[in-house]
Amino acid sequence: GGVTPEAARNSFLLLQRALPVWLLPLHYCEVIHANDLKVCGSHLLNFAVEPVDFEEYLITHPPIIESGPLRDLVEFPPDDIEVLHVPRECRTLGQAVPEEGDNDPHVRDCARSYTEDWAVEPAGYVLQDDLKRRSMSMDDTPRGSWACSIFDLKNSVPDALLPRLLDRAPNEEIDRQNEDSRKAQRHRELFALTLWPAATCQVLVLEVSGEHFKMCFRKHSINWFEIEIEPIFASLALYDVKEKKKISENFFFDLNSEQTKSMLRPHIQSAAISTLARSAIFSITYPSQDVFLVIKLEKVLQQGDIGECAEPYMVFKESDAAKNKEKLEKLRAQSEQFCQRLGRYRMPFAWTAIHLMNIVNSAGSLERDTELEMPLPGRKGSWSERRNSSIVGRRSLERTTSGDESCSLTSFRPATLTVTNFFKQEGDRLSDEDLYKFLADMRRPSSVLEHRVPSAAQLKIDISPAPENPHYCLTPELLQVKPYPDSRVRPTREILEFPAKDIYVPNTTYRNLLYIYPQSLNFANRQGSARNITVKVQFMNGEDPSNAMPVIFGKSSCSEYAKEAYTAVVYHNRSPDFHDEIKIKLPASLTDHHHILFTFYHVSCQQKQNTPLETPVGYTWIPMLQNGRLRTGHFCLPVSLEKPPQSYSVLSPDVPLPGMKWVDNHRGVFNVEVVAVSTIHTQDQYLDKFFALVHALDEHMFPVRIGDMRIMENNLEAELKSSIAALSNSQLEPIVRFLHLLLDKLVLLVVRPPVIAGQIVNLGQASFEVMASIVNRLHKYLDGQDQHGRNSLLSSYIHYVFRLPNMDPNSPSPGAGPGGLGGSVHYATMARSAVRPASLNLNRSRSLSNSNPDISGTPTSPDDEVRSIIGSKVSAFCWRRQTVPSFDDQLFHEELALQWVVSSGSVREGALQQAWFFFELMVKSIIHHLYFTDRLESPRKNRFPERFMDDITALVSTIAGDIVSRFQKDLELVERLNTSLAFFLNDLLCVMDRGFVFCLIKTYWKQVSMKLYALQNPTLESLRLDFLRIVCSHEHYVTLNLPCSLLTPPASPSPSVSSSSGFSSHVQDQKIANMFELSVPFREQHYLAGLVLSELAVILDPEAEGMFGLHKKAISVVHNLLSSHDSDPRYADSEVKARVAMLYLPLIGIVMETLPQLYDFTGNWGRPGGCGVEDHEAEGNSMISQTVAMAIAGTSVPQMSRPSSFLLNPQTTRQHGSFSAESSRSLLICLLWVLKNADDMVLQKWFTDLSVSQLNRLLDMLYLCVSCFEYKGKKAFERMNSLTFKKSKDMKAKLEEAILGSIGARQEMVRRKRSPSGSAFGSQENLRWRKDMTHWRQNSEKMDKTRAELEHEALIDGNLATEANLIILDTLEIIVQTVSVTESKESILGGVLKVLLHSMACNQSALYLQHCFATQRALVSKFPELLFEEETEQCADLCLRLLRSCSSSIGTIRSHASASLYLLMRQNFEIGNVSNFARVKMQVTMSLSSLVGTSQNFNEEFLRRSLKTILTYAEEDLELRETTFPDQVQDLVFNLHMILSDTVKMKEHQEDPEMLIDLMYRIAKGYQTSPDLRLTWLQNMAGKHSERNNHAEAAQCLVHSAALVAEYLSMLEDRKYLPVGCVTFQNISSNVLEESAVSDDVVSPDEEGICSGKYFTEVGLVGLLEQAASSFSMAGMYEAVNEVYKILIPVHEASRDAKKLATIHGKLQEAFGKIVHQDGKRMFGTYFRVGFYGSKFGDLDEQEFVYKEPAITKLAEISHRLEGFYGERFGEDQVEVIKDSNPVDKCKLDPNKAFIQITYVEPYFDTYEMKDRITYFDKNYNLRRFVYCTPFTLDGRAHGDLHEQFKRKTILTTSHAFPYIKTRINIINKEEIISMPIEVAIEDMQKKTQELAFATHQDPADAKMLQMVLQGSVGTTVNQGPLEVAQVFLSEIPSDPKLYRHHNKLRLCFKDFTKRCEDALRKNKSLIGPDQKEYQRELERNYHRLKEALQPLINRKIPQLYKPILQVNSHRSCSFPKCLVLSWNLLFQLKCKLRNAVVFI
Repeated sequence: GGVTPEAARNSFLLLQRALPVWLLPLHYCEVIHANDLKVCGSHLLNFAVEPVDFEEYLITHPPIIESGPLRDLVEFPPDDIEVLHVPRECRTLGQAVPEEGDNDPHVRDCARSYTEDWAVEPAGYVLQDDLKRRSMSMDDTPRGSWACSIFDLKNSVPDALLPRLLDRAPNEEIDRQNEDSRKAQRHRELFALTLWPAATCQVLVLEVSGEHFKMCFRKHSINWFEIEIEPIFASLALYDVKEKKKISENFFFDLNSEQTKSMLRPHIQSAAISTLARSAIFSITYPSQDVFLVIKLEKVLQQGDIGECAEPYMVFKESDAAKNKEKLEKLRAQSEQFCQRLGRYRMPFAWTAIHLMNIVNSAGSLERDTELEMPLPGRKGSWSERRNSSIVGRRSLERTTSGDESCSLTSFRPATLTVTNFFKQEGDRLSDEDLYKFLADMRRPSSVLEHRVPSAAQLKIDISPAPENPHYCLTPELLQVKPYPDSRVRPTREILEFPAKDIYVPNTTYRNLLYIYPQSLNFANRQGSARNITVKVQFMNGEDPSNAMPVIFGKSSCSEYAKEAYTAVVYHNRSPDFHDEIKIKLPASLTDHHHILFTFYHVSCQQKQNTPLETPVGYTWIPMLQNGRLRTGHFCLPVSLEKPPQSYSVLSPDVPLPGMKWVDNHRGVFNVEVVAVSTIHTQDQYLDKFFALVHALDEHMFPVRIGDMRIMENNLEAELKSSIAALSNSQLEPIVRFLHLLLDKLVLLVVRPPVIAGQIVNLGQASFEVMASIVNRLHKYLDGQDQHGRNSLLSSYIHYVFRLPNMDPNSPSPGAGPGGLGGSVHYATMARSAVRPASLNLNRSRSLSNSNPDISGTPTSPDDEVRSIIGSKVSAFCWRRQTVPSFDDQLFHEELALQWVVSSGSVREGALQQAWFFFELMVKSIIHHLYFTDRLESPRKNRFPERFMDDITALVSTIAGDIVSRFQKDLELVERLNTSLAFFLNDLLCVMDRGFVFCLIKTYWKQVSMKLYALQNPTLESLRLDFLRIVCSHEHYVTLNLPCSLLTPPASPSPSVSSSSGFSSHVQDQKIANMFELSVPFREQHYLAGLVLSELAVILDPEAEGMFGLHKKAISVVHNLLSSHDSDPRYADSEVKARVAMLYLPLIGIVMETLPQLYDFTGNWGRPGGCGVEDHEAEGNSMISQTVAMAIAGTSVPQMSRPSSFLLNPQTTRQHGSFSAESSRSLLICLLWVLKNADDMVLQKWFTDLSVSQLNRLLDMLYLCVSCFEYKGKKAFERMNSLTFKKSKDMKAKLEEAILGSIGARQEMVRRKRSPSGSAFGSQENLRWRKDMTHWRQNSEKMDKTRAELEHEALIDGNLATEANLIILDTLEIIVQTVSVTESKESILGGVLKVLLHSMACNQSALYLQHCFATQRALVSKFPELLFEEETEQCADLCLRLLRSCSSSIGTIRSHASASLYLLMRQNFEIGNVSNFARVKMQVTMSLSSLVGTSQNFNEEFLRRSLKTILTYAEEDLELRETTFPDQVQDLVFNLHMILSDTVKMKEHQEDPEMLIDLMYRIAKGYQTSPDLRLTWLQNMAGKHSERNNHAEAAQCLVHSAALVAEYLSMLEDRKYLPVGCVTFQNISSNVLEESAVSDDVVSPDEEGICSGKYFTEVGLVGLLEQAASSFSMAGMYEAVNEVYKILIPVHEASRDAKKLATIHGKLQEAFGKIVHQDGKRMFGTYFRVGFYGSKFGDLDEQEFVYKEPAITKLAEISHRLEGFYGERFGEDQVEVIKDSNPVDKCKLDPNKAFIQITYVEPYFDTYEMKDRITYFDKNYNLRRFVYCTPFTLDGRAHGDLHEQFKRKTILTTSHAFPYIKTRINIINKEEIISMPIEVAIEDMQKKTQELAFATHQDPADAKMLQMVLQGSVGTTVNQGPLEVAQVFLSEIPSDPKLYRHHNKLRLCFKDFTKRCEDALRKNKSLIGPDQKEYQRELERNYHRLKEALQPLINRKIPQLYKPILQVNSHRSCSFPKCLVLSWNLLFQLKCKLRNAVVFI
């Protein structure tokens, strides 16, 4: 017979228990060698420890406290689980229940199923989700303004002084005060300040009704027909052309006036209010482009066919009423007659159709009233649309059709439609098939639909989305929907939808409707007169005419229900088609006598004598039941000519009854369709059979008749089992509709096996199999899975419907009475209202296990409406126990576990596929069992029998085995299985022995670990991480970790909680290290926390292979856990939080271990708006970075990278990028949370145990935290917000990106927001990659945030930065307290100070800086040697930080910074080393210089205020009043103030580059005695020049810097290969000698603090020279590059650096190559003399400069630039440019204006210089003298005739040679040379001769150039040509002997000139072509003429010259009687300028 389940279970368990023994390896640690210990660290963590016996521990360690927050940590609350009965919400005023039928068990079951109360479990613990995120102002003080015009320090106002700052208080007292101040008003919740989206519990939304688009139609009675002759009746329905299906029932309405209605009074007595509706709500589940709204019109039957009856409407119009008055009256009279006689019959009249989607889409796009054409072909009608503000638009759902076309209803807005096109009905084309053809034609624009009724008809319809809660609404069953304030108001009808495709939604309310559609009748072969045929339809419950039931719904303006309905008559048609719909309310219980009776009548339209109105012409019927099942579908029925005989109703008319006459020989002549919409009748044979057999058992009525079978009791078992198995063959749609009832019955069969023929029949296995089959079918074919792959239909069943059949089958159901009834409506009419209907549209969180364990921030609770499963103390069935009275019911969870354990093959596979369903069923069953049997109070160890515990163990073990063995083959299944198992164990922690559940977790852990040991696979690790995440999402997770336990339990039970002492009392009882390490005691005692941290350590281990992709996931598990603790009100108390933090103390060590892998925030976070000195961006492209400048200034470089002294192993390089920024930030915030909440004493004790290297590592970590949580500012958020992201179509690709680490933090955040668990591998949440997954779509991907949101984010970020830094400060204080007594304190305290200084350098809030400065003051006070006896770096850095804060705009920051700076000076003075104080003064001065030179956000007003504050402290310091200290402070302050004043000027001239450089030059000059500061300013100047591309000047700055360094290096040490000082640099620039060192007694380079920067080294010198060479190269001055390298080469040769030498020689080769290549093409600067005149120029008045401008700068360009610049400054009308170059007489100038004189000048060289200045470079380098010429005549004109044309040469000498470290240089000397007319002529002729020579010898020859010069020489006809010059000056010998020499010189010039002309002509002849020969001859002729004319002139010699005479001196200045000399006035001016220049320099 087979094995019983018990036997199978026992054998299985035996096998299962044996398996671990075979599989487990030796204990891991026994096979590890000593040298493998490092490798096995993470593997040891992988292996599970033995968990604590939780229940035993609680018994042996009872808590001593009775109540309080700590007491609540010990145990779960007593009301953790309870089950409540919640009445169903009913949306109708009356309950939808069958009016009779209680005797039918199936009807009774269905009714109970639809009305039973929910039994729900409210959340045991609800976390408040409205977290108030507190925020503090980032600047507590108002930003004061201070007039920057007040420069006098004496008169300025200081900031507020800190009280008691100068008092002497003990260090302990100061520390205590600082701590109290720091701890006050702190944020209690750190995670509330993070900007990560809070991932809340996943809400399970169950949409039982499917998703519909609902629209409301309202009809207007306006202009129904222009002529009103008779009543017109309308029906309206929706049709889908593509599916060829009617998709709604008919809505009947009429718009007849009361007068017109009165015509029908004999036939309609009174109209029910429900039939007067003129508005209806339609539902469309599948909107598509194929949906039409069809309106059909009928009128009262009259004589004549449809065409004749429609005639008046086509002819008459209201406008013609006067003309046709008589005809209309006649027509009305006729109508009245027909109404009187034929009022009960109707005839088809007209119809129209509206393409619904066209209207909806147009209504969505129109913005104003518009007339549109009706979308009908042919004649143009119109519809107009108007806005309807009274109808509230509501959410509509966009869905796609099965085809390609989709249609959107999202933009649909209310519209009004005016229909003017009606078509005449054609009597022979009434069928639905004809209608579909018409509708298809209407979609084709070319088609023409004829037979329209012209627009006498006009119908207006409002179409709008249905309102949320429509008032006065009736369901399809005519039940009133809440709210229904007044029954007398005209109602709105909900119209039942007939969906185009199946909707898979379980039944939740009672509905039992039948629709009858007569289609056609064929009486062609019937004898006799039968032409005007109508069919009377009746629903009979017997054969007597009186048995007609009043269950037929009325149409419009009639009674609510009728006993009969008539079809419309087609005039004179023996084979009519019908288009009627008859709706019937089916009785709940049907018998064999219920049937539909059709009676056919011929209606006599013409009134004749002896002719009855209606004559019966045939009968037929349809019995309602056939073999117990409802008959529906298409029927082709024969029609009887005679009345049916007795007992006809039990037979079908197909049966030929004897003696009856049939139309057409009993052939089928009547086609009719019957459709049922019922939640009672399954209409599925397999379901019907199963329910029938179950009810037969229930009623114990045998034999059972099912179909043609009679089932006796003896074969009932086989039939029952086969019917259960056959359920798998059922159609899916009925299975889903009756899902709840079906599963209830299957559960019942498991729990209470039936007794058949005295034997218990065990149906557990069969039921389990079919349940697995059904569940898998639902999952496979239906959408609607949540993120964990749970089908929402099944979830809804478990959470709301499932009941555990109770022990006592006779107890009454609490929900059975009327009060407990509740109901909902079927999907088509379910209102998706704001008040959730009783259907399962309920927001529901997963019971007990928060469905989304990724809880970050607020694990929100489920809604209070309904909890998970439903429980009842009642059984719904009463089972007979005839023969075995002792039989006990089996418990469902036990039976389920047993069946699952012993299942195999496809059944087991099916159960595994949907394990979640069976797990959740099991948990619900357990909860109800415990609750209803009052076992929740009993000890957990005794709650369940051992066999059940064994079954659960076996189940978990085998499923864990499946996960481990199958994850590589079937990942999707394994992910689902893994998640389900985790949720199951999570749930079991609430109800079972928790130690037992821990063992189950260990079982899983062990199997995974063994697999991981054999195969390092990140996928498996990821699965375990998911498992852990879910298990640890338990709401009592903290309690489960025994937070109050001791790690080493004492021998005797002792109280584990002390109310007063907190940690401190028992800390000494346990080894501190155990609390901070993942030791075995820690992991045993705090089991779950140990697993989480072990997993984190394993994944973050850098040696773990392939785990990189899991970093983020592992960190987020811890992050989300801490986040949930942080916001949990249960743990708000600080002592409780300390207990919770204790569970995570090992996290500190884990983060310290992973430090090298963390993202390096220190270097990569630019600070927007940076007041940071380290802002690299602040100086743009400057050659010298600011950090370099600071280093040069002797300040330390702020730690941009990790200080190597912190690293445990400085050699090991950081593994950059191994963690993403987001993961690192997440991990660090977890660390800070632990540090914030852990007990200070515990931390201090642990710090004491740490080694120096470990403490340094800890400090390194804190340093990183400072950078990580630096405030980024609003701009950073705006930048982030402006980014746009492309959405990946394939979500898998997104996960792959995350695995590869390439996804950005914000994209990852967005992804996590949508996928609440943020998995890294595969689809851990079992997302099925469907585009219609709603939980991916429901969050609108709105990236753009409003300004308010951005400001809020920035505010929160600021608060986070403040809190994070305060936590760091707290920790630093603890470290200081710890190490202050140890020997190694120096290195640690140095590290502490570095972290402090780094935090000061970052953007911080005022609040933090106050506390930071207080800590810094205390630190300096306690350990002054830290700053003053160590290297200067820390002191310099601190000075810089304090000074920067002194310039803050916030008063409190300035107050604290000033106090710190003052105390620093005082402390330093008190040490007693006066020189040291001088050094600190130097550091402060240098810091200020760096600050001024580099920070763009620097504000001198606020710094001046701080200086005044320091001065005030010095004045008020009584203790030191008698010392020199106050005077020294005053000197320092005034010196700083002077620097500030220069800074103010620099700011004023920020836009004037020359003036700015001059000021910087002056400041640098002022620091001649302070090499460090001079170097700083030279560097700043180099940077400014580089910005403006003045590379030559930048190079000079660098050369000067190098010379300065060389000067001091040569004083420090004598190395032959180094330059001996600045003399070595003379060849590069003659200016460099100004860097000569001042005498040794002023500055000594070996004095501490002097020349201490990194550039005062050999390496620094080399660096400066290399940068100089680079700048010279960029400037094109390659010869200077050579000179620089001449100095560098010996240095590299001395160090034998071949690589460097190779590079240098390569660069030299490149430089010389460029000199050769660019010969003749090089261009350097252009020079201009610029003079400033006018008082507006201030210091510049009457100053003259030579400006160096870029090459090829025109005079107009510099003129425009300067005029524009000063015009902008003084006003355009105030600035004037002097156009000439004559000397300026200031007296003649307008004193109110500013004058600028600009003259082009050229370099000037004496003749002796020219021999050394050969190349173009020589002539453009080291320039000090310039010349410009001014022509004049003696009478004052500029130009005159040759003999009166004089020329003035002005030679200017500058103070320094160009190029220099600035681009304009003062003119220090001016010399003038006056040339006489003959001298001018000599110069001109020499110039012409040179031009000829150049053009003649040019190579390659340039013919054009040559001809141009020749033309100007020999072909000239212009005045003052060569000939005229000769005639003027050579025609006569001068009378003045002094001019003889000039005369002779000019004569020789002409000789040379003619010779050159001849050479040029000869050259030209060789160059020209034949076409220019004539031109050549012309030139030659001209030459000969010129030569002939000149011959006598140039041959005449002056005889006196050839006689010995006295030497004639050169005539400078006074060589001409009337020459101009330098006047005394001019000399005086020059003297004054020189004096000023000296002062200025």
